[in-house]
Amino acid sequence: MDFALILFVLSVLTGALWCADRFVFRKKRPQGTPEPVWVEWGAGFFPILLAIFLLRSFLVEPFRIPSGSMIPTLLVGDFILVNKFAYGIRLPVIDKKIIDSGSPKRGDVVVFRYPQNPSQDYIKRVIGLPGDKIEYINKRLRVNGEEIAVKQIEDYLHTDRLQYSHRYVEKIGSVEHQMLNDADAPPFVSQTLPYPGRENCVYTVEGVRCTVPAGHYFMMGDNRDQSSDSRVWGFVPDANLRGKAFFIWFHFGDLARIGSFH
Repeated sequence: MDFALILFVLSVLTGALWCADRFVFRKKRPQGTPEPVWVEWGAGFFPILLAIFLLRSFLVEPFRIPSGSMIPTLLVGDFILVNKFAYGIRLPVIDKKIIDSGSPKRGDVVVFRYPQNPSQDYIKRVIGLPGDKIEYINKRLRVNGEEIAVKQIEDYLHTDRLQYSHRYVEKIGSVEHQMLNDADAPPFVSQTLPYPGRENCVYTVEGVRCTVPAGHYFMMGDNRDQSSDSRVWGFVPDANLRGKAFFIWFHFGDLARIGSFH
């Protein structure tokens, strides 16, 4: 169930109890009489719930990284903060944009509602903006015909499966970051899902070429061969954007990761 909806309902219910006590029952209660249980455990939580609801709706929202698709930038179990107003102010619960405060840039790491199932949140890196021509051929990325330069550095060890991936430093837009490729993984996309705008992409044994539709974005994970992303399930509509990831605030077992996101 949608946590934002649960928080909204609880805020409304406790707010109604708070108003009832503040404007009706408190005046009738004899001075010195203890507050009833429904005030202490209901109305008493209203200010806290309201503050949390407003904070996560309009300022920052916490998320936990559930998968390894963004390794090495983000690891499974990282707790991150997401800037909710980076790409526009939206009404809570219904996610209707009411103020346009910016748009994603190439290289941003973004949390969004998964187009195939909007009840799920995904996190990927923005590779293509509306109108961009994206090519990922033989594991080399081109944006609008320009190949994105990469520099290979030391291999990355996946400690959970004791395997290595080739690691590269890549610069997309103004953002320099690390990404991984597996030497034994094929360059082609082995499986795709039906998605709107599928006719904008051409799949071959070498990879995929896509033109990003207006109002949409092309997303990829930094763990390129272990990421289900726009190559598989298509483009992300602007309406699905939740916010820009910007900070790791906790990781159980590895406190050194706090603040290491870039």
